[in-house]
Amino acid sequence: MPRFTALLIWSVFVLFHYPPSSSLRYVSALKNDSTTVIIRPPRAGSNRHTMFLPLFPSPPNSSRISGDVASRRHLQKSDAPRPNARMALHDDLLLNGYYTTRLWIGSPPQRFALIVDTGSTVTYVPCATCEQCGKHQDPKFDPESSTTYKPVECNIDCTCDNNKEQCIYERQYAEMSSSSGVLGEDIISFGNQSDLQPQRAVFGCENRETGDLYSQHADGIMGLGRGDLSIVDQLVDGGVISDSFSLCYGGMDVGGGAMVLGGISPPEDMVYTHSDPVRSPYYNIELKELHVAGKRLPLNPSVFDGKHGTVLDSGTTYAYLPEAAFEAFKHAILKELEGVHMIKGPDPSYNDICFSGAGSDVSQLSKTFPSVDMVFGKGQKLSLSPENYLFRHSRVTGAYCLGIFQNGKDPTTLLGGIIVRNTFVMYDREHEKIGFWKTNCSDIWEKLHISENAPENAPPQASPPSDGISPTAEIPSLPPTSLPQYIPQGETEIGSITFSMSVSLNQTKVKSQISELSWLISQELHVNTSQVHILDFTSNGSNNYVTKWSITPLKPANSMSKATALSIISRISEGGVRLPDSYGNYQLSNWNIQPPTKRSWWDKNYLVAVLVSIVALAIGLSTFGTWWLFRFRQQSGLQYKPVDSVVPEQELQPL
Repeated sequence: MPRFTALLIWSVFVLFHYPPSSSLRYVSALKNDSTTVIIRPPRAGSNRHTMFLPLFPSPPNSSRISGDVASRRHLQKSDAPRPNARMALHDDLLLNGYYTTRLWIGSPPQRFALIVDTGSTVTYVPCATCEQCGKHQDPKFDPESSTTYKPVECNIDCTCDNNKEQCIYERQYAEMSSSSGVLGEDIISFGNQSDLQPQRAVFGCENRETGDLYSQHADGIMGLGRGDLSIVDQLVDGGVISDSFSLCYGGMDVGGGAMVLGGISPPEDMVYTHSDPVRSPYYNIELKELHVAGKRLPLNPSVFDGKHGTVLDSGTTYAYLPEAAFEAFKHAILKELEGVHMIKGPDPSYNDICFSGAGSDVSQLSKTFPSVDMVFGKGQKLSLSPENYLFRHSRVTGAYCLGIFQNGKDPTTLLGGIIVRNTFVMYDREHEKIGFWKTNCSDIWEKLHISENAPENAPPQASPPSDGISPTAEIPSLPPTSLPQYIPQGETEIGSITFSMSVSLNQTKVKSQISELSWLISQELHVNTSQVHILDFTSNGSNNYVTKWSITPLKPANSMSKATALSIISRISEGGVRLPDSYGNYQLSNWNIQPPTKRSWWDKNYLVAVLVSIVALAIGLSTFGTWWLFRFRQQSGLQYKPVDSVVPEQELQPL
């Protein structure tokens, strides 16, 4: 269950990695001054401390597109409706460590899976010329294959390469992680769910990546923060969309979600809070109070206004409170709990606060765990359900852990994705406010009633490139109205996932290659090798084979969660499995889900039956032994006397 936190950027950003047992935990980096970046610990354990890492910030005009764009943005504010881009989110924040969306770059379009991050201000993908890039979900971007690609030429507003020919960017990370490359401009397409036509935009083409950026499955980052290179800022500055975007993260065990670039008509019962862009460079909110089970925590509102205030970040996994707020929150939660007992966390490296005995049904958690309310500046209240502050214990069924932690000694309050699960969040930058609407993100399109077509009075769409190629050509189709429904509604546990794969195998090495395929599939699907099973393989002549595979739950479990199954299926169905060239033009198809195997009474209860039998046998043996010992002692107490020892009184008297 990989766990990430965001990459929060001002002029530089830092990524720090802590490796737990089955996950990756990243912490956010917040700018302290021009030369210092503060990194907060991901957990409140005694072995975690706030770290100060000196970095070299980028030059004041580093990697900028143009000069002062803020004034242009204010001039462009208008109530005239503009189109928006509706985009599906994939993966799961707690399972995969991030949410991704799909972008297509170039002509013809090349697809990429990018991490959605409101804390990042640059969008970048691996370049075909990359000298050191990892193996990611999709092939690298090839500028030579795009007829519309143009390098961003060296100018006074950017950092230039050694030859003073092209603008470059560089992002430095902790733990030897970094991303660097050149800046290019090309047509970016948002898929056929979008009313927004493809647009030209500047992005980073990576030539080198190290550390965790090298090993992650996603291709790159989609920066939604405030900054000239942000994809949102570029679309707004071009007058294409209104200055707003929205995110909706799926709930516990569901994953996925939705994203909208541009404005929408907000729901009437949306809760708003002010977001001051001058207060900090990040998306902040005015948090004043926390309530647990309807009771206000005894805290001064200023506790949530330290340093950067309360920051909302889509890429951060969990929530981090200042010390006083965390202690008050923890004690309030513990005071309200009944019927559960505390257990150790899934990873001994962290002092997780976990509870067992709550059951596996997420919809019933509110019967065990209290409600939590966040109260904003003008008294607006956002109610949080248990899934907004708990995560599943990865080793104990029916157990959960607090997903809110102490932020070391840092007074900043950081609210990550767990807080907004099944919550539609609208970042209305034009009106300097952020809105929250509790909803089911799986069917958000229908609830918002977003139309299929662009508004009739929308501004003219992007013109085709000068070479006459339509920017919309060859964009792969996406589901027209809703998020991908890989798993039927109501299904919460999956027994197995099957799929077929056509592949080229050497007839003399079929068995060894099948074993290698099993290992490769496990790596690409992020599962254990023991979960991958070959069901059948047949030859179609020559070296072409059709193989059938099954992905089963990790033993001893009888099923896998819906979120786990969704992650696996999305990789199967969306080209997330990549094999070496030796396997030819492989293709995955015909995936299907199977229900959990119905186990007999003996399969479910054999351990109990064996235990009862052992106890019964022990009791039986103990009873028999006690009886035998009693009889032995009784018989040993009888003394047989010889005949001549009979006393006269015992002799028979004559008649």
